[in-house]
Amino acid sequence: MIDPIKLTDQYRKELFGNIIPFWMEHSPDEKYGGYFTCLDRKGNVFDTDKFIWLQCRQVWMFSTLYNKIEKRAEWLDMAHIGAEFLQRHGSDNGGNWYFSLDRKGTPLVQPYNIFSDCFAAMAFGELFKATGEEKHAVLASTTFNNILARGNNPKGKYNKLVPGSRPLKNFSLPMIMCNLALELEELLDNDLIDELTSGLVDEVMEDFYHQDSGLILENISSDGSFVDCFEGRLLNPGHANEAMWFIMDVAVRHRRDDVIEKAVQIVLDTLMYSWDQKYGGIYYFMDIKGHPPQQLEWDQKLWWVHIETLISLLKGYNYTRNEKCLIWFEKVHEYTWDKFPDPEAKEWFGYLNRRGEVLLPLKGGKWKGCFHVPRGLFQCWKILENMVENDKTSR
Repeated sequence: MIDPIKLTDQYRKELFGNIIPFWMEHSPDEKYGGYFTCLDRKGNVFDTDKFIWLQCRQVWMFSTLYNKIEKRAEWLDMAHIGAEFLQRHGSDNGGNWYFSLDRKGTPLVQPYNIFSDCFAAMAFGELFKATGEEKHAVLASTTFNNILARGNNPKGKYNKLVPGSRPLKNFSLPMIMCNLALELEELLDNDLIDELTSGLVDEVMEDFYHQDSGLILENISSDGSFVDCFEGRLLNPGHANEAMWFIMDVAVRHRRDDVIEKAVQIVLDTLMYSWDQKYGGIYYFMDIKGHPPQQLEWDQKLWWVHIETLISLLKGYNYTRNEKCLIWFEKVHEYTWDKFPDPEAKEWFGYLNRRGEVLLPLKGGKWKGCFHVPRGLFQCWKILENMVENDKTSR
């Protein structure tokens, strides 16, 4: 059985003794602003391009530490390094956020990816809580409204599909909007949040939920039905598990115990389906009918998939006291801590092969930055801490 006191200390120490110092030391671009995210095993920069969603995620992370842990000036300063760079260079004249820039801030890739906007809203919303500056609130709110306006066609003019040929809805946007709406709670009207999140819960837990398997589909038709093609059969276990802790948080707001119970069951069913019985760990992509996935990296084991799963399992137990959550948490925890932390340098590896061997020794890149590891450690630490307090109170 897990020891919450020991684990609380483990997650907290890893966050502040290992992960945050790595990014504090290696990521700031002192010359042009913003952050380097393409960092090798020891923190050396191997590419200077700047990816908007990773810049935004790091602004959010350090703003969160400042707001929720301790008002350390160096954390707020770190958030400002990214925020000021983003304000100067991050978006086009219409307020749409680019995907990537070069080191100096010259746009490289057009704003086709709405998740740049999602994390920009998240970043400036959290920074506003720290600074109280109206410009940060306006930027967060305006960006959020742009996201709502683009919701039916997130890629806009950059959508490469033939119109009407096979209209699919992707899980990623409703998933992240569940979290984003709560992140911006202080800036948005309560009625808007309630209406939006209520609709999102129905969409995630009904439309994307595959009744026969109990799993979450990554893509469905525009009318909510199953589509028997590569995209329609696709499962992304990490997305499903991450989304479920967003859903649990929303369900708490709406006092929907039934939704929490269903979310917990989805996490457990997802793990039963996606756990590698031979080598351990969670597969990256799968096909709901067992066909070969089109993603060649389908059997890799990724950092964020496992960390987000740990959060959902702890939240699930905290809300329901379902013992299966703790059994799975112990299993995923052991795999995660055995495989991803680097025993010789700070930060965690991100990409393992199926056998759990390191594929890429990088600590950051185009997709991995200062987000999932520190956010996951923070979330797990706080949930475990809450479990310890509840245990003391119940004695």
